[in-house]
Amino acid sequence: MANKVHIWLFAGISLLVLTSQLPAQDEQWLQYHSDRQAQRIVGDMGTSMPEVTTQRPQGVELPKFKTQQQFFAQWPTPMVESGRLWIALDRTNKQGRYDRLFIDSNGDGRLSDEKAVTAYRTEQYYTYFGPVKVVFEVEDGPVTYHLNFRFYNYDGKNRRLYTSSGCWYEGTITIAGAKKHCVLIDQNVNGTFNDKASEAHECDRIRIGKKDSRDARFVGNFIEVDGVLYRPEIARDGAFIKLTGAEDVKSGTIRLPESITELSAGGENGLFTFKPENGAGSLPVGKYRINYWAVDREDDQGRKWKIKGSLFSKEGSFDITANAETELSLGEPIISTLEAQNEKATYSFSHNFTGRLGERIELKRNGSRPPAPKLHITSKDGTYDRTFSFEYG
Repeated sequence: MANKVHIWLFAGISLLVLTSQLPAQDEQWLQYHSDRQAQRIVGDMGTSMPEVTTQRPQGVELPKFKTQQQFFAQWPTPMVESGRLWIALDRTNKQGRYDRLFIDSNGDGRLSDEKAVTAYRTEQYYTYFGPVKVVFEVEDGPVTYHLNFRFYNYDGKNRRLYTSSGCWYEGTITIAGAKKHCVLIDQNVNGTFNDKASEAHECDRIRIGKKDSRDARFVGNFIEVDGVLYRPEIARDGAFIKLTGAEDVKSGTIRLPESITELSAGGENGLFTFKPENGAGSLPVGKYRINYWAVDREDDQGRKWKIKGSLFSKEGSFDITANAETELSLGEPIISTLEAQNEKATYSFSHNFTGRLGERIELKRNGSRPPAPKLHITSKDGTYDRTFSFEYG
């Protein structure tokens, strides 16, 4: 029986929005790192899947391949004039895995001048490449970037090229006299580190805090550090960051049900997470999408419960206007849904919690997931009487 309860987890950061009158800082330079395990080491790195085709690109000089059948793809990046770099996948043997990768590493529009990158790992349907180096020619000189690839091929018909960043910038910076660890992450895998966007998956990530912290914020117009609001300037290639105290920030009020104990929302302004006071909070003027909301409560036996709503639809968007109040209907009631399917006399059940706006709900008790719900099924005459346990998944 296929039983499952959908549970989704999101981590947030606390934020107190304050204006400041701090002078602008100088550029603070960070160190470049690359690794084939960058996603695991750094986290908060997205994956893109460019379209894979067997059609050879027109007007592109190709290298000498070892077999007749190749696959081609384009990696989109604003760091080159054409807006994309061509990729070709070849294999050493006619019946072998696609273990050779070519990429237009210098952005000249050709593959004929490139050397094959050999897969460092092969599996039944997968081959792995990386970190693969490319060099962007920009006004200040060449800029190095690395990519990691995982190619899936099943009988040549079902194929996918999973592409992720193989590099990041990090280092120690000074803010208001205090040393902080800073990490810049190309979350949307396009070769730049300063992308702002209304959608979380389209903007890059920044961490400022302790070295072992995994609290990531959206790259945006603002960032809070130790209760002070700054305007960050991030180099397009990720090499440096510059922070200026945010002054004269126009803001508006957000009104929430008083049961909401935490709200996280983001957009081009960045990511803001705060604990409402008497059901209200303040945000800089702009457009936002809800990242998550949370309700904390203690029962009569002293057990601490938390429900968290995340993964919103389009209804999770809202605007903040200057000196005005925006009201959001979030939180309880939570909707519990049981779905049943019957196929060839086999029944399967799934259970879901959703919020008012269709968001996914996570439930915890004393910091851990409580036992999964049970399903009790009886026949009308009582001859069938069984109880089943759902599984988290």
